[in-house]
Amino acid sequence: MRFARSLLGWISLGLLTACAGEYPQSSVNPASDFAETIHVLYGQIFWWSVGILAVTWAVLVYILVKYRERPDGPPPQQFHGHMGMEIAWTIVPALIVVAIAIPTIQAVFSTQEVPEESLVVEVIGHQYWWEYRYPENGGVITANELHVPVGEPVSLRLHSDDVIHSFWIPQLGGKRDASPLRMRPEGQDLKYNWIHFTAREPGVYWGQCAEFCGESHSLMGMRVVVESREDFEAWLSDLTTGHPEEVTQSQALTAEGGVPTPPVTTVEDPQAQEARQLFLANCSACHAINGVSEAGQIAPNLTLLGRRTTIAAGMMENNVENLVEWISDPQSVKPGALMPGVDYQGGRAPVIWPAFNLTPDQVRTLATYLYSLR
Repeated sequence: MRFARSLLGWISLGLLTACAGEYPQSSVNPASDFAETIHVLYGQIFWWSVGILAVTWAVLVYILVKYRERPDGPPPQQFHGHMGMEIAWTIVPALIVVAIAIPTIQAVFSTQEVPEESLVVEVIGHQYWWEYRYPENGGVITANELHVPVGEPVSLRLHSDDVIHSFWIPQLGGKRDASPLRMRPEGQDLKYNWIHFTAREPGVYWGQCAEFCGESHSLMGMRVVVESREDFEAWLSDLTTGHPEEVTQSQALTAEGGVPTPPVTTVEDPQAQEARQLFLANCSACHAINGVSEAGQIAPNLTLLGRRTTIAAGMMENNVENLVEWISDPQSVKPGALMPGVDYQGGRAPVIWPAFNLTPDQVRTLATYLYSLR
């Protein structure tokens, strides 16, 4: 009876650990050819492991039952060495390794195969955010939210601007390191890591930096938006021109609450003028907004920021209140971020940026302006 209860408990525990849900960074729900290849390989190795475990347990149970100690039983037969068993437990594991190695090597070559034609996106890792450049699409630059068309090959060219990062979108493909570029002898090309994939289903896919890169490594997320070719082209066009739709603070808050608000404010609006000047005076040295100021290239590009659903590399929902918090005190959201706050410096020696020294009203005006860029 005790054995039966114990066995039932272990079975219940196993069933609980097998419970699954809709997790945004699940690798067992592939949505691209790359991720499907990895998933199939994982399944093969998993079932090999289950088979090995089952055989091992079966042999163990057989030995425990057959050779268990019995009252007044004779001592067990003693022997040393068994040539057949020695050969078996050498050859069988070797064959299992070969059976696993062959599909693994095939998967490696398959996922490294370069498509004949693909959308090339340059992915640059920073502490603690991601930059995306589209060199073949007018040099469009954005941050943290990658857009790609569904059903078309995409090639991500990865490197880092500081330390080693690792780019990983579990549902779209395996992780790849984004390493700092090393100097090469004259005439030799720089070395990049690449990810090639074709997304099969439209949607939004979450990812994460998978290489420890500093104190806010765990807060370095990213999102990939897979959309139709028409929506992708429209996004590229809007990002190129900027279309900064400047709205008043009350209008932005109304839009945030879910009520559509048409962009009716013109640049003559005093609040819009003040907001733009606040951005130019405090942010434009690092951040760029197409159509407003494109000089800043060392921090995330903020063009169409209002369309993004998150800020701070996926850590906060994009709304005015969170923008106010982020601008006022970025260290409280993401320790180690280089961005200065309202009352403390930012950057890293030898380059130090002064504190913003903005009033709460000015911070809210600036946050409302950034949220209106859509």
